[in-house]
Amino acid sequence: GLGAAVVISIGSGGAWAEGGDAKAGKKVFKRCVACHNYNKEKNKVGPHLIDIVGRKAGIVEKFKYSKSLLKMAEADSLVWSKENLDKYLTKPKKFIPRGKMAFAGLKKEDDIENVIAYIKANGG
Repeated sequence: GLGAAVVISIGSGGAWAEGGDAKAGKKVFKRCVACHNYNKEKNKVGPHLIDIVGRKAGIVEKFKYSKSLLKMAEADSLVWSKENLDKYLTKPKKFIPRGKMAFAGLKKEDDIENVIAYIKANGG
């Protein structure tokens, strides 16, 4: 019984990662690297992205989040699931009004899938 559960959890993680191309995502991440670290727990203008996928929003230590993100995180128990990251990376200001991220968003679904796969493959 337990062995099957382990296989299923590993399998679902692998299936999720196949949703994007991490290699292609490296190119897309060049737009993010000025403000975010993905491979070390060091904040820049934005919080680091270590373990971002599945992480509760607003919890990185020593990062001053916007009031609107913190309010959403508290009220909705906002977690950075693939679905929420997808919405956020498409239109950050629509997903979190008055949020701090000064990025217009990614227009192409492939870019979003790929950058999430890249971050996930490299510590996020």
